[in-house]
Amino acid sequence: MRILGIDYGKRKMGFAVGDTETKLAEPLKVLRYRDINLLSEQIEKIVSELNIEKIVLGISEGKMAEETMRFGRKLEEKTGIPIIYQDETLTTHEAQELSIKAGIKRKKRRALEDAYSATLVLQRFLDKNLLY
Repeated sequence: MRILGIDYGKRKMGFAVGDTETKLAEPLKVLRYRDINLLSEQIEKIVSELNIEKIVLGISEGKMAEETMRFGRKLEEKTGIPIIYQDETLTTHEAQELSIKAGIKRKKRRALEDAYSATLVLQRFLDKNLLY
């Protein structure tokens, strides 16, 4: 089963794709947006093109969690794909550290930071839920 991981942000979102067969997640892309409806259309296109069957949405604590849950409910309603919420605590920091260790240049790191965070969120989900 193909799964889409999303790192939700107010101006940009990171995306990763994973598979339950390989149990691996990989960065996909970062989308900047101003209009949430246009973003939803882009996500629907990703879901269709990649045959996504489930979406894992990173969620933090506090005010941002409420906004993320609202977005998740709308996305589930629009796509018909089940949304699963996964703790994203420290994923941005961890993604930065991992990309520095990997020798990725600062400009590319910044451009893909949210996709790396989405990858970590999705990989945590795969690791936690696919123990067999």
